[in-house]
Amino acid sequence: MYVKKETGPIEVSLPDGSKLNRSDLPAKDIKRWVARLKLVIVQAVVHGLITEDEACDIYGLSDEELESWILLSEKDGSVALRATALKEYRQ
Repeated sequence: MYVKKETGPIEVSLPDGSKLNRSDLPAKDIKRWVARLKLVIVQAVVHGLITEDEACDIYGLSDEELESWILLSEKDGSVALRATALKEYRQ
């Protein structure tokens, strides 16, 4: 059996002391983006588990969409990633 070697780290440490690894990432065919899943992708990108390009390719996101998730989460936390809160937090 051939196992594809992933580039980059297998696991990263988050500021709160918890660990995030590749198995924690959502499935590639995700259909409903809830705030919790968006936050996992943002943390993976920000902390170097995956690159922005990888995230966009894997999950079919645009650069602008991923960038907005990152900016919203940095500015207002994970609550800003809720779909019902987007109008409130976007300028």
